[in-house]
Amino acid sequence: MQQNQKQRLVVATGNAHKLREIAEIFTQYEVVSQKQMGFCEEVDETGTTFQENALIKARAACRALGESVLADDSGLCVEALGGAPGIYSARYCGRHGSDEENRAVLLKNMAGVENRRAYFTSAIAIVTPDGEELVVEGRTYGHILLEEQGEGGFGYDCLFFSDDLQKSFGEATAEEKNGVSHRFRALQAILKLLKDREQV
Repeated sequence: MQQNQKQRLVVATGNAHKLREIAEIFTQYEVVSQKQMGFCEEVDETGTTFQENALIKARAACRALGESVLADDSGLCVEALGGAPGIYSARYCGRHGSDEENRAVLLKNMAGVENRRAYFTSAIAIVTPDGEELVVEGRTYGHILLEEQGEGGFGYDCLFFSDDLQKSFGEATAEEKNGVSHRFRALQAILKLLKDREQV
């Protein structure tokens, strides 16, 4: 790879928050969305795990674009709810609803629950045009708050109190969150795999 020219990496997401978070961490690449590259198809996430869904999204965009594609599937897993909302985190309210509706359902389901332990998990998949597939997972631990704290982040961030930061993700700066987030840890793991591969 030339020193002055960043290698392009297509990200299979329509979520602007997620794209920005990935770009802030993957600084050595030119990060572009699949939409910017002309792929706007809705891909059915039919997997039963985060890793399966990440691969489904990456494969579809890679096939359509002929480019290496990174896809992330992530969500919140709550111990007392048997791992829910899990892979249904984005549509916990019964449809692909707003963040506010999903948080309202979570708070309702956690009413009176003492065990509030939870973790965010992120599965990252990279699929290349030559058929190579890399998949990793990252987690960050904490607990569910009784009420929202902070206005930053997105999704369930203002309800998730981070063990690492000792504050909610909604109260954290982008730099603080990116330093300990599930997505950061998964991206670091996949970056290491990419570097190791380049050295082979």
